[in-house]
Amino acid sequence: MIPVLEQRKIPAQFASWLWEKGIRTEEELTEFFNPDVTAFHDPFLMHDMAKGITRIQEGIANGEKILIYGDYDADGITSTTVMKEAIEMLGGEPIIYIPDRFMDGYGPNEQVYRYFIEEQGVQLIITVDNGVAGYKPVKYAMEAGVDVVITDHHELPAQLPEALAVIHPRHPLGNYPFGDLAGVGVAFKVATALLGSNPLELLDLVAIGTIADLVSLTGENRALVTLGLQVFRETDRIGLVKLCEVAEIDLYKVDETNIGFGIAPRLNALGRLEDATPGVHLLTTFDEEQAEELAHFVQQQNEKRQNIVKQIGQEALAMVEQMPNHSLYVLAKKDWHEGVLGIVASRIVEATGKPALVLGINDKGIAKGSGRSVGQLNLYEALCEEKDLFLAFGGHHMAAGFSLEATLLPELQERLDAYIEREEIDLTKGKEVTVLSAPDLSDIQLEFIESLAKLGPFGTDNEAPCFLFENYQMQQVKQIGADKTHLKLVAEKNQQTIDVLAFNKGQEIEEFMTVNPLAFIGELQINEWNDRKKPQVLLKDYEVKGLQVFDYRGKKQSLTQVREQDALYVYWDEKVKPNTGDTWQYRADLAGLTPRETVVLVDCPVNSQEVRQVIDITKASRLYCFFLSEEEYYLNGLPNRQKFARLYQLTRQVEEVDIRYKLPQVASALKLSQKELIFMIQVFFELGFVRIDNGVMKKVVDPLPHPLEESPSYKERQQRIQTEKQLLYSQPQELYTWLAQ
Repeated sequence: MIPVLEQRKIPAQFASWLWEKGIRTEEELTEFFNPDVTAFHDPFLMHDMAKGITRIQEGIANGEKILIYGDYDADGITSTTVMKEAIEMLGGEPIIYIPDRFMDGYGPNEQVYRYFIEEQGVQLIITVDNGVAGYKPVKYAMEAGVDVVITDHHELPAQLPEALAVIHPRHPLGNYPFGDLAGVGVAFKVATALLGSNPLELLDLVAIGTIADLVSLTGENRALVTLGLQVFRETDRIGLVKLCEVAEIDLYKVDETNIGFGIAPRLNALGRLEDATPGVHLLTTFDEEQAEELAHFVQQQNEKRQNIVKQIGQEALAMVEQMPNHSLYVLAKKDWHEGVLGIVASRIVEATGKPALVLGINDKGIAKGSGRSVGQLNLYEALCEEKDLFLAFGGHHMAAGFSLEATLLPELQERLDAYIEREEIDLTKGKEVTVLSAPDLSDIQLEFIESLAKLGPFGTDNEAPCFLFENYQMQQVKQIGADKTHLKLVAEKNQQTIDVLAFNKGQEIEEFMTVNPLAFIGELQINEWNDRKKPQVLLKDYEVKGLQVFDYRGKKQSLTQVREQDALYVYWDEKVKPNTGDTWQYRADLAGLTPRETVVLVDCPVNSQEVRQVIDITKASRLYCFFLSEEEYYLNGLPNRQKFARLYQLTRQVEEVDIRYKLPQVASALKLSQKELIFMIQVFFELGFVRIDNGVMKKVVDPLPHPLEESPSYKERQQRIQTEKQLLYSQPQELYTWLAQ
């Protein structure tokens, strides 16, 4: 394998990544790195393909009214467009219909079928990206003498519709070798069979729908998307050109990320809010003015969708914070916009790591919504167990749509919690990711990252290589984005740095402010800004091991930020006690300390070992270090011997001084600060060099000589200086090393 990788200028360390993908022979490597039309399978291997093609050809030849019945998401929009253009290439003039999410629902709708058959005289219906779940509407059409050709890729129900043809890559009576086509992929196979060759000019549409629907980017899909991206970059579709402009995407460099996060969400926004038909018009128009107008409309709808998602997402997360600890969250509210609830559910899963069902309740008391899951829970199977509660539901392992009486929502929550417990489903186990050890930062050059692109396009089942970065310090941490939702970080190791981008981690900023060494995994990318390119890591996950130390030294005002937590405040000096009246603040009486996960060290003790005692007793796992110092012993230091000598000479020359009133004058005369003078007088008093009577310093005749170090105050200040040096003025990594040892 290694020689083949070297020949293709692929770093040898990717051999293990390819091996995990099951790509091990030279033939498999060649196929992986050269996805082309040879990966396209014969469309006639699909069940009913020949029957369906014959009927469509007859309809075109006879000038019949043909209805293409699509779907309202990006896969459905592109599927509709592919089928429309294929039929038009053969001279047909099909009618297209994209169902309204809110009026018609998903899939075949009998009322809509009835309208087109009885009012419009439709003689043939072709479904794209839907159909297998439409038993009753299809039966009505067939009994009305209108043939239905279903082209779909969704989960096959136990009872298939009695259509003229059911074209599906996983049909049990078919022999198609690749079952993971998107709806647009199936439409493309029908177009290929209709036209007698691969209509490569349609592959830009196929790439959009395939990426948008999150199907497996392996096998035939990998070839469809790879070639589709090439077609996209040279597309003649003026609508796509204009859409890229409003989305600020470089058409000539478009990749799967641009489509997945730029093009697809905009097309999806149409059907989430209103009618998705303008999406088909955008993709098919040859009128530049119309294309520009439609592209701006799509952009406006997407911005509107983003605002709705933001509002509902905030409300849903607030609900989660107020709820008991469930295995799965059922969240519902009156008038939540039905079209965006799947996105909101995904946000809840991302924020909590738990499955979420998010529903809007209408005026009739019906709750309708979407669910998203995690890998350990097959959401469709879970809902099947509780099917008696639903008016309707459907979906697959990771996602579902459903409706039920709103009064049944508490019971649904209770039953799903019980199901997860009964089936012993461990939701704490995260998704397993194959990671590669990150190279030294000096080896992460642009050329290295560019070589990663040869492993793409990336997506489901072909995720981009994930690298493990261990023992890194975060030097800079800041929130970015309009709502400070994301983080921009600078990671450092061995005096070398790399930028890190963490999406949707804005609320976890504090975790990255720890001085602990961090381990994190992420994808390597090239950040291009103002014609400058530099490597960066797209963070996927991170881990902080052992005691977490948060360095808040020099940030007294930040005490208020920590107060929101169930924290134990430990302080040694009464003067620095936060004036809050909170009952969970303790004076430094070690006997009164109790175990607590979070401990705030407010100020510096006399001896740094007292800090270690606090850690041992509380068994803290999170330590906030302020180490406030009103006196700043380390910076002020000890008065030197010349200063002590000047004071000593004064005590020999003057019988007494009323320091209550004369302190400023004496300090000025001796060129001392008043604080220094008070400290030095205390030292002399402890050593027997002077007496203090009612605030009057008096001379001691022939005092015995003593070293300054014998004074308790002098020794305490020496100790405080050493403690502040260690706790307050050490480097962050030095502080962490000392605290964690």
